[in-house]
Amino acid sequence: MSQLTDYIIALTNLYGMIQKDILVEIYNTQNEEPISIGEVEAYLENPPAELKKGHTYPHQDYFVHETILEFNDFEPMLQKKGNKPFYVPAKEELLRYTDDRYFEKSAAYRALYRFVKKNLFKGNELRTKDLCEEIHDGFAIDLGMQFVSKALERADVVFDSEQQAQEMMSLVMEMSNHIRLWEHNGNTPQEIFEEFEKPHLRPLPDKPYRARAVNVFPFEKKVKIGRNDPCPCGSGKKYKNCCMNKQEE
Repeated sequence: MSQLTDYIIALTNLYGMIQKDILVEIYNTQNEEPISIGEVEAYLENPPAELKKGHTYPHQDYFVHETILEFNDFEPMLQKKGNKPFYVPAKEELLRYTDDRYFEKSAAYRALYRFVKKNLFKGNELRTKDLCEEIHDGFAIDLGMQFVSKALERADVVFDSEQQAQEMMSLVMEMSNHIRLWEHNGNTPQEIFEEFEKPHLRPLPDKPYRARAVNVFPFEKKVKIGRNDPCPCGSGKKYKNCCMNKQEE
């Protein structure tokens, strides 16, 4: 796979879509041997097979993640992005986004991870990783707190006290403000808040989160589908790129 292909997939995973001129600008800023706009246009006209494998498709002057195209979200996403600046990490960090499972683990994410591991799953790394990544992915596609509640159900989470539940929700909200989002061109809500728009900061809930009873969470046990597992609908896609979105509509 060529380095240009790597850049297209990585930038699409980070931003949701990447316009051809911005692609050229980022690439040429980070590499000694520049590419031309003509080379990028050739990829738009005749995309290599690796792009499809990376869930990336040409659309107008853009390379776009398949999730945006499938949900007819191209124009709405452009409107959400507006004129926000692009977060452009250093080359090594940027190319980590060729893996669509990769995301930056902020200090807020690590704090949530430590809490879940210690207090909810008693040191179980696998269960901690699954839950924290599921919550992260839910906020990344704007599914919100209702999705968090369902994720806790699926994980059979039992809080020891209302205070523990409140602490968990506080950590979740803090983490959600430090997720790199497509609609912010890879910036986090916190970064947008600090530089531009206070309304984009996710507020804490108006009412406290209340566990239904101490030591009791009457959740129905369900078969857990991993975010990177094949979707049970039979599409052949990963669950997070298919019906994970539809489940929360």
